[in-house]
Amino acid sequence: MMYSYVIRHGRIALQDKGADPADATWIDLIAPSREEVAVLGRLGVEVPTLADMEEIEISNRLYREEGLDYMTAVLPGERGDGNRVIMPVSFILSPKRLVTVRHHSPRPFLTYPERGERSTLGCATPHRLFIGLVEEIVARLADILEGSGRLLDETTMGIFEIRSTRGQGNRLHAALRHVGREAEAMARVRLSLLTVERMLAFYIATIDEQPEAGRLRPVVKGQLRDIQALEVHADFLGSRVSLAVDTTLGMINLEQNNTVRVLSVVAALFLPPTLIASIYGMNFDVMPELDWVLGYPMALGLMAATAAVTWLVLRWKNWL
Repeated sequence: MMYSYVIRHGRIALQDKGADPADATWIDLIAPSREEVAVLGRLGVEVPTLADMEEIEISNRLYREEGLDYMTAVLPGERGDGNRVIMPVSFILSPKRLVTVRHHSPRPFLTYPERGERSTLGCATPHRLFIGLVEEIVARLADILEGSGRLLDETTMGIFEIRSTRGQGNRLHAALRHVGREAEAMARVRLSLLTVERMLAFYIATIDEQPEAGRLRPVVKGQLRDIQALEVHADFLGSRVSLAVDTTLGMINLEQNNTVRVLSVVAALFLPPTLIASIYGMNFDVMPELDWVLGYPMALGLMAATAAVTWLVLRWKNWL
């Protein structure tokens, strides 16, 4: 699928169907077909395949070819089936247009066309479009980190809340799953920040060739500082995740210890009565108590008395 945009009155506008993509300032390709790849080929743009985009070698993700800058970053988003994934997105930048190639839907690509003119440099040129789109991506990654931090706060507070023991185990297991999901989300954001930082480092190394380099460079450097601050924040949240996991596992162990303690107490209460019952269950010929009229009540009373004494001792030791 291909979306082509032009700049009208300083705003990003979607081209009508059938319009010539050569007039577009931004062409967004989503899982491009062969026909769409051929159209871009006629415009002098070689569209990388998904296999090429997934290569982790920096020479395959950041390079210049025939006057075009090819830059690839890994971004979180959704696939057509609704599953959240992290996949590469390629940015192909030329003096005439910006081409993006992706196989999933990161949210910035949906929101940026509506507010591109409100970015720091606007969207009047392909380079400003690129910087504004990166700005939207960084803001989205910051939002994900903020949301993860908020959910982590709620989960951690729930772990430390004093509640009845009924259902406590299920609540802790749910908290552990929530923390695990947020840890995975933060790991994806951390990887995205790393790839975007590398992409901007490559871009700023070639920015001197642009006529408005003096205007572009400070904004790109500001984005790099923002990314570095977000990386520090992501590391901080990662340490909080480790603390939350350790705390949750500790609480689960305490719950299990309480269960084992109750079972141990029950076993201790029945141990003396079991001993007495075992003694009187022996098959000896001479057992004086067998002829007593009160022998059976005496045995029952003795078992009850030993169980009561055991219970009192456990309460005295504060084991109950």
